[in-house]
Amino acid sequence: MKQSKRETTLSEKDALQDMLDVEKLLMNYYAAALTEGSSNSFRKAILKRYTEHAATQFSIFEQMLSRGYYEVQPAEKMMLDKQTEKFQKAAKQISAATA
Repeated sequence: MKQSKRETTLSEKDALQDMLDVEKLLMNYYAAALTEGSSNSFRKAILKRYTEHAATQFSIFEQMLSRGYYEVQPAEKMMLDKQTEKFQKAAKQISAATA
């Protein structure tokens, strides 16, 4: 059965979510290409595209947030402190290993 355009039109929320998902996926691909790039000019070009998509992704996120389509839960101080401690330990281990 062939669907008409009316049957396949996304709501604003669904369209924004789809755009956000695509931008996140593109950022993952660019991040992978950046880590695998073997020439400086290629890496600069990929980093530029990554930065552009990061800005676009954040803009879409802000639009969803302002329309009430995306809910952000504030992090509890205890969780933030725990993560800060975890990364400080990792940084110390890396520093000790490279010293």
